[in-house]
Amino acid sequence: MREAARSGRDGRLQQSGRSGRRLTSAAAVAASVAFALVITGCVAPAPDRSPLPSTPPGTAAPPPSTLTATPTPTGPPPVLQPTGGVEVIAEGLQAPWSILRLPGGGTLVSERDTANVVEVLGDGSLRVAATVPGVVPGGEGGLLGLAFRPTDGDDPDFVYAYFTAASDNRIVRMPLTGAPGSLGLGAPEDVLTGIPKAGNHDGGRLGFGPDGFLYATAGDAGNRDVAQDPNSLSGKILRMTPDGRPAPGNPFGNHTWSFGHRNPQGIAWDANGELWAAEFGQNTWDELNRITRGGNYGWPVVEGQAGDPRFVDPVQQWPTSEASPSGLAIVGDTLFLAALRGERLWSIAPATSGAPLAATPWFTGELGRLRDVTAGPDGELWFIGNNTDGRGSPSPGDDKLFRVRLAPS
Repeated sequence: MREAARSGRDGRLQQSGRSGRRLTSAAAVAASVAFALVITGCVAPAPDRSPLPSTPPGTAAPPPSTLTATPTPTGPPPVLQPTGGVEVIAEGLQAPWSILRLPGGGTLVSERDTANVVEVLGDGSLRVAATVPGVVPGGEGGLLGLAFRPTDGDDPDFVYAYFTAASDNRIVRMPLTGAPGSLGLGAPEDVLTGIPKAGNHDGGRLGFGPDGFLYATAGDAGNRDVAQDPNSLSGKILRMTPDGRPAPGNPFGNHTWSFGHRNPQGIAWDANGELWAAEFGQNTWDELNRITRGGNYGWPVVEGQAGDPRFVDPVQQWPTSEASPSGLAIVGDTLFLAALRGERLWSIAPATSGAPLAATPWFTGELGRLRDVTAGPDGELWFIGNNTDGRGSPSPGDDKLFRVRLAPS
């Protein structure tokens, strides 16, 4: 229960008392091109840093998501940093959790406790695109991560959602309907069920990798020891086909891609196709990990950089007062990490060169708790506050969707 414990140490635990939604805009979404972005104890087998496994002969590979596929680089991606002031795109969100920018236009945001998927319109106003059935919010659970997968041919595109149901956490997919300004979601279809749930440590992030497979973060759901069991769905990063089967090439022949995680959160891929993940620690260290096939990340045996050869050490760690790392995005050669208790945005670079990482905090204490971050259009970075989730101190208009310009450092 480290997030709850943190709130107690932080003295910030309170209910927002908000009774309604404000569908107003503080700023319109604008576009101006400045530069190109690259969007982008059990012992494990030796971590594998080789390229992602190919699909076996005779198996059709799913098309990669346009949100994660990256062009062949012509040179090193740029290291980027925020520049100028933070602007508000939209306000009046209720405990927002995941930002999903669609390649065909339009932006969706999941709300944890309402089970609503909200569309952010061009003028910054909000409309409910869908309410996901079967969501049972409670504690850290509810409607969590979103992901998008285009479908070839005449089939609809799908939006995937990770949520807490009555008896488990699960992943569903819903056909995307309508056009920007009138987006909707069809009836959900189960992709993966039976992920253990709890009042905390529910994981919840989704993303399609460059290999076209779906990755999901699953927390230990308060059962520490199962994180070391590769056959459990708890305390893992999971990898699966778009219809929920274990992906070809998974190290244990099941859904597990990596294990030994406490509560992994944001995931993102760099220009080399390597996977990174943010993770809540216990009381000492929060983590940024480079994820390897079959890697054991040590929980609950170790926390942070232990130097134990049985486990993969995080590449970056922070005291828990400075992070509570949540959403993660990679733009150019820079990782951007949204911090909850730390109330700041972290930039960490460079991602791909092998040089030592440098971490820089931005906007510390200015915007409150930050839940998710993603690449915006035309040199922008978008991120959302999370002050209305019961652990923050809401200001008028919270929660808000923000943007800031990026520039080479």
